[in-house]
Amino acid sequence: MKPMTIETDRRAFLSHILPFILWLVAMETLPKDAGGYAIRSALGLVLLLWFRPWRYYARFECNHLPLALFTGIAVFVIWILPELPFFQRWPAAANFYSQWGIFNWPSAAPTTTSPYAPDLAGWPLAIIRLLGSALIIAAIEEFFWRGFLYRWLIERDFLGVDLSRWQSGPFWITVCMFGIEHNRWLVGMLAGIAYRLLTLRTKNLWPAIIAHMVTNLLLGIYVLSTGDYRFW
Repeated sequence: MKPMTIETDRRAFLSHILPFILWLVAMETLPKDAGGYAIRSALGLVLLLWFRPWRYYARFECNHLPLALFTGIAVFVIWILPELPFFQRWPAAANFYSQWGIFNWPSAAPTTTSPYAPDLAGWPLAIIRLLGSALIIAAIEEFFWRGFLYRWLIERDFLGVDLSRWQSGPFWITVCMFGIEHNRWLVGMLAGIAYRLLTLRTKNLWPAIIAHMVTNLLLGIYVLSTGDYRFW
């Protein structure tokens, strides 16, 4: 990857951080319902198409697809496994995870339904919720966390940092921050580790993007098919 120049540094910087920041702002300011999520998804898509952060990366190589799919499926399994009835076979581990592995806000009520449920939102908005999570926010997060922040913590000329470069400090900082971004912080950290190692292994950001998309897509399909809206 070529180092940044005066002409590209500002746009490259904004291309990686603005979609993510504005997504977070929209998440806090727009209604927390299916319509609000649809607007947020549309905004995220427009920002991705406007900034085109993928222009700063090599193309996807098909030989990375099996590893990307495997990683995405594995993260999905890890994400839901501690909360499945099957995991109750190990009550100590299940209790530990439910008490410490999830941010349990005092005001949070049990999730028995969701504004994204098809019977409340309708299938069109429910599908938009699914696709927004799988295709838009997954890409936005990968360009920010794995494409930008990890490398920016190594060198401010972040495009000059090879995607295969390892540095423990930035690795654990981004893993922890990615985990804390999610309510299920513990499995969020494991997901961050998996996506980062995938990027280091392949020297390409696209496998992590695809893996993240697969995880979110499978999670959305699971939620819609089971009605387990805790994960949405």
